[in-house]
Amino acid sequence: MKRPNILLITSDQQHWNTIGALGSEVHTPNLDRLVKEGTSFTRAYCPNPTCTPTRASIITGMYPSQHGAWSLGTKLLEDRRTVAEDFVAGGYQTSLIGKAHFQPLRGTEEHPSLEAYPLLQDLDFWNSFHGPFYGFEHVELTRNHTNEAHVGQHYALWMEEKGFDNWRDYFLAPTGNMDPGIKHTWPIPEEIHYDAWIAERTNAMLEQHKQKDEPFFLWSSFFDPHPDYLVPEPWDRMYDPEQLTIPSTAPGEHDMNPPHFGLTQEEKPDFSHLMETGKGIHGYHSHLLPEAERKQLVGTYYGMISLMDKYIGKILDKLDELGLADNTVVVFTTDHGHFFGQHGLQYKGGFHYEDLIKLPFLVRYPGQVPAGKQSAAIQSLVDLAPTFLSLCDIPVPAIMTGVDQSGVWKGVQDQARDHAICEFRHEPTTIHQKTYIDARYKITVYYRQTYGEIFDLVNDPEELNNLWDHPAYGVLKSELLLKYAWAELGKEPMPMPRIWGA
Repeated sequence: MKRPNILLITSDQQHWNTIGALGSEVHTPNLDRLVKEGTSFTRAYCPNPTCTPTRASIITGMYPSQHGAWSLGTKLLEDRRTVAEDFVAGGYQTSLIGKAHFQPLRGTEEHPSLEAYPLLQDLDFWNSFHGPFYGFEHVELTRNHTNEAHVGQHYALWMEEKGFDNWRDYFLAPTGNMDPGIKHTWPIPEEIHYDAWIAERTNAMLEQHKQKDEPFFLWSSFFDPHPDYLVPEPWDRMYDPEQLTIPSTAPGEHDMNPPHFGLTQEEKPDFSHLMETGKGIHGYHSHLLPEAERKQLVGTYYGMISLMDKYIGKILDKLDELGLADNTVVVFTTDHGHFFGQHGLQYKGGFHYEDLIKLPFLVRYPGQVPAGKQSAAIQSLVDLAPTFLSLCDIPVPAIMTGVDQSGVWKGVQDQARDHAICEFRHEPTTIHQKTYIDARYKITVYYRQTYGEIFDLVNDPEELNNLWDHPAYGVLKSELLLKYAWAELGKEPMPMPRIWGA
C-alpha cells in the first residue's frame, strides 16, 4: 500500500467553537467539508496557550518544558530533533508555508534568530533562502498578523511579484502610511491578503509533488484569526454584531478564582504583586472594553475565520483536482484558543479555560478515518508528530513524548490517552502554571502558590464554579493532585531502554 501524504493546515488562535457544522454561528463551508468527510475530535488540547511553545511542540512531539521553547520570546534551538527531519529520513519531501514562529523577533548573540529584525525585512536574503529550516526542506514564511510592522520575508516578495510595489501602504511598517487608528476594516486588497498567498503557494507545492510523484509532509500555516481584528471588505460586514451571541462574564464567577482573574475586570488593575520580575505578562491587564467594540470584534473575528475558510477550500479543491485527496491525511487544527468575551476575558493569557486551551481538530483520510464522526477521545498537539510518523510507517523517535493516535483516528481504538497537560510559564519566579484535564475534571496548579482551580466539565461545562477551596471536594482535590503528579512523572522522555545489572 502506498504511504500517505500528510497535509497539516493550521489557523492561529481560533476558538474551538467556530466551525459551522459543529454548531457555531460562523460560516465555514470548507471546514464543514472536513467535518462531513472525516472525524471531528471534540476534546483536543494545546500544550501551551501561546504560539512559539505550541508550534515547537507540534514539530518536536514534546512539551514546552522539554523542548525548551517554553514561552513567547524563547527560541526552539536548532539542535532539537523535529518531525520534518524524520520525514526527510523516511523519503518524504517537507515544506512549511506561512507562519513558523519558532524563534523570537529579537535574537541574541548567543541565540540568533532567523525570524528577527533586521533580517526579517531583508528581502534580498529571503529571495535566496528557502531552507532548510528545522527539517523543512522548503519554507516560505512571514511573521505579521494583519497589519503588523513585522511584515516581510517571502510574503513581501510575493506581493511585489503580484505588482503591488506599494504593499507597505497596508502595514504599519516604518516606510508605510497605514493609519494605526484603523479598526476592523483592513484596506488591503483581498488578492494580496496572506490567506491568498498561503493558498496559492501551498497549491504550487502540491502541483510540484504531484508532478514528481513524491510523498510529502506539508504544513500550511495560516495567521488568522489572531488579533489585531482586521479583515478586508466585504468580510468586515459579513456578520451583524447585533445578531450574534456575544459571550460575557457571569456575576460573581471570579469570586473563588485566583486573584488575577478578578483583577482583569477592573479599570486600572494592579498586578505588580504577581509579577516579581516587573515584566508584563500576556493577559495580566484590564480586559474591559466598551460594549459596542466588544460586539464588533466578535463579528470581525468571525469574518477573519470565514475568509480563511475560503482559501482553505482552494487547497482542498486542489487536492481533488490533482487526484491526491484519497491518499492524503488532512488535519485541520489551531495552535491555541481565544477569548472574545468568555468569562469577561479577551485574547489570551494565563487562564486555562477551555476557551483558550481546547481546539478545533478535524482529521480526514478517505477509507481510513471514519467520515461524519465525532469523537471525545482526548487529543494533544504533542501527539501530531508521532501519529503522522506512525501513519507513514516511519519509526517514532523515543524522545517524542506525544502518543500515537493513529488507531484512534482510524476508529479502531477508543482512546490513546486518558488526560492532557497544558503549561503556561512566563518567568519561573512569577507566573508558572500547569493544568491536567481528564474525561471529567481539570485541575490547575500554580508554582509556589496555594490557590488553584478545579472544574467539573460535565456538570459545569462553562467553568463558572471553581471547586478548589470547596470543603465538599477535598477528597477529589487530593485525587486530582495525585493524578497530575503521576502525569508529570509519566511524560518525561525515555530515549534509551533501561538496562539491568552492573
